[in-house]
Amino acid sequence: MLYILISVAIILFIAHVILLFTSFSNAGIIPSRYFYSHLTLWLTGLSVFALAALYSGTNRSAFLDYFDTWMRRSYILLFTFGLSLVAHAIVTFLVLALLRKSKTQ
Repeated sequence: MLYILISVAIILFIAHVILLFTSFSNAGIIPSRYFYSHLTLWLTGLSVFALAALYSGTNRSAFLDYFDTWMRRSYILLFTFGLSLVAHAIVTFLVLALLRKSKTQ
């Protein structure tokens, strides 16, 4: 089960990156792909949270053993939320502005 959850988290993160990069076109952003890129990021965070909830303190992974309390596990969800906010801000204020600027030239 450990390796299945690790594989799921990796696959979801790769899907997030692919969806994020393919959600931009010359005309702007493709809303459905952009939404699914955020969704896969959140699902990645939930997968890592599940890994920590199931396997922290079992000495199977030093990384997961760090999240041995609920407070530390909540950091995973907080980090995922923060990463999503930062990525959204970068896309909104930087990438879309650059796309609009290049479109007018």
